[in-house]
Amino acid sequence: MNRREEVLVVPTGTANIASLLAALGRLGIRARREDDPAVIARAPRVVLPGVGTLGAARRALDRRRLAPALGARIAANRPTLAICLGLQLLGAGSDENPTVEGLGLWPQRATAFPPTVRAPQLGWNRIEPDPGCRLLEADHFYFAHTFRLTEAPPGWAAAWAHHGGRFVAALERGSTLACQFHPEVSSRAGKTLLERWLALPAGREGRPC
Repeated sequence: MNRREEVLVVPTGTANIASLLAALGRLGIRARREDDPAVIARAPRVVLPGVGTLGAARRALDRRRLAPALGARIAANRPTLAICLGLQLLGAGSDENPTVEGLGLWPQRATAFPPTVRAPQLGWNRIEPDPGCRLLEADHFYFAHTFRLTEAPPGWAAAWAHHGGRFVAALERGSTLACQFHPEVSSRAGKTLLERWLALPAGREGRPC
């Protein structure tokens, strides 16, 4: 990454953006909030964070007309990082708010953990990536979530974790990385993953691999 570039963070209204900005700052990266759809669509690097409910985050995106911009940049294969609720926003939706639609990048919906395990899952868990992953590596990351995907969408490489059964810990396709965990508070493993995503060529057009 060109250190003169900025990472833009989408304000979903439901995220602890301060911790994300601080994590990027520790890597020497300039980062700031941005809610202009035209800027988000074409920016070299964008992060879609989220903590809270899918319904509230989707309303925040719609107020700022950001949903089409996010879809356009991912279709153009521009480096995009979705974190926690951000991952769930990319899909069809979540049982948390059944009437609210996600951005529809895949048909799967997030569902609740079974009643046999503690929910939300709060703490460290190990992820194991599929062979097709380029950015994700086996390690321990910090999770804080109640809903999760249990199937990987077609065309996406997945990493997996276990809590009440196997679930999707992260997804990657081309220059898009979506993490159910929080890399910004995952110590060394999170720092290393952020560095790999930041090293992707910026603004790369074309078909996602």
